[in-house]
Amino acid sequence: MGYILNDKFKLFTVRSNPLLTKEVASILGCEVGKSSVKRFSDGEVQINIEESVRGADIFIVQSTGQPGNEHVMELLIMIDALKRASARTINVVIPYFGYARQDRKARSREPIAAKLIANLLETSGADRILTVDLHSPQIQGFFDIPLDPLQGIPILARYFQAKNLKKPVIIAPNTSGLGRARRLAEYLDAPIAFIDKRHPEPGIPQAVNIVGEVEGLDAIIIDDLIDTAATVTIAAHALVEYGANTVYACCTHPVLTGPAVERLEIAPIEEVVVTNTIELTDAKKLSNMKVLSIGELLAEAIYRVHREKSVSTLFQ
Repeated sequence: MGYILNDKFKLFTVRSNPLLTKEVASILGCEVGKSSVKRFSDGEVQINIEESVRGADIFIVQSTGQPGNEHVMELLIMIDALKRASARTINVVIPYFGYARQDRKARSREPIAAKLIANLLETSGADRILTVDLHSPQIQGFFDIPLDPLQGIPILARYFQAKNLKKPVIIAPNTSGLGRARRLAEYLDAPIAFIDKRHPEPGIPQAVNIVGEVEGLDAIIIDDLIDTAATVTIAAHALVEYGANTVYACCTHPVLTGPAVERLEIAPIEEVVVTNTIELTDAKKLSNMKVLSIGELLAEAIYRVHREKSVSTLFQ
């Protein structure tokens, strides 16, 4: 498809997703805007916009992956710089929206950091947010500006459809992931099962049962993100114990912190399938990892917003 952009369109990035932004720019047939990130001696972020943006429709691509706090501050300062440079609209593309796991008060005296980030983005001058696979759909309600929740599951689904697995079963690693598992199951026309697990301590899940039939089937564990990989590796071991033929793991956001890489390397997982919402270092790229691109999805969404066309079909 040929994309026709007007002369007011500009695409920028900061530091978290330069390769993805270049891919999106290539698909759209545009250049990445000129800007630079510098540091004062005490670590303060300074951003310079190195071309005119007066009256422009701006799209900024920036995830809040590691280091999360740095990337959040860079994004906020970038938005402020563009606003003060008289940009007409500022559309923020956040492939991975961090702090989304802090979307409620699970215990007393806890913050709701996802709401705080929403407030900061709005206050800094963002006019619209585009993001992929929010950890919690209700985060959309934290914003008083438009938010387009794009879906990464169709990209994962197309990959597994091409594998032509004979007997797939979709696995939710916890009960809160059942909705996500059902969506993937609809694409693959497959049954679902889920891991019934308990948390003896925060961050240390313990699988206790599998609800559903997995014996002799090709199990596909799906989650929105893999962080320390404790949940997905415990699920993989449990599935093998319950007789699964092969085990695959997939997610949209490969956060991969701490012992995640080591755990995934020794887990009985045939393949780990992720997207490039977070740019991976070489140390985090596993030999059995497949990275799928969301570049076309972002490019299409950006173009539709720019041309004031419907984005709703991309949510499905």
